[in-house]
Amino acid sequence: MKYEHLLAEHSQHEKNAGPQDTPEVARSLTEELQKLRAEYGTLLDRLARQQAEFDNARKRAARELQELRDYAPAETVELLLPILDNFERALRHADNPEDFRFGIDLIYRQFVDALHKLGVEQVPARGERFDPQKHDALEVVDTQETEDNQVLEELQPGYRLKDRLLRPAMVRVARNPRK
Repeated sequence: MKYEHLLAEHSQHEKNAGPQDTPEVARSLTEELQKLRAEYGTLLDRLARQQAEFDNARKRAARELQELRDYAPAETVELLLPILDNFERALRHADNPEDFRFGIDLIYRQFVDALHKLGVEQVPARGERFDPQKHDALEVVDTQETEDNQVLEELQPGYRLKDRLLRPAMVRVARNPRK
């Protein structure tokens, strides 16, 4: 763009050349024009390379994101596989009720430990004040024995992963009509 303007200027200059113009001025303008063309070519090449690098970076980021999505569960699965193994062992001993019960208790503790390692924690419920952000009231029970809006019973535990609620606890809540 810049050199085209100089080329037009150079052509116009040649048409209007007077006695004061010399071949040296023309040569100087030609050299300037060649330098600008070379610079223009260099800049175009640099721009093309930058665009290619950007496109490659975008594709690489998309590929890495897809790979993350595909293999994100790997750590969780690795923690759960020993629990599956122990379930299979326990099922082989289902004919002996004491051994079976002991095995199931161990598996339960192993599973809770695996969840804890993943950052999953149980939401406190029983005896807590009802909080609709973490509890789901399935029943409200009139009672004079506890304070109003206190969780009487946990019907199903709730869980959170770090600060995110995965599932609210399903609870029975006290309603104390005395005021």
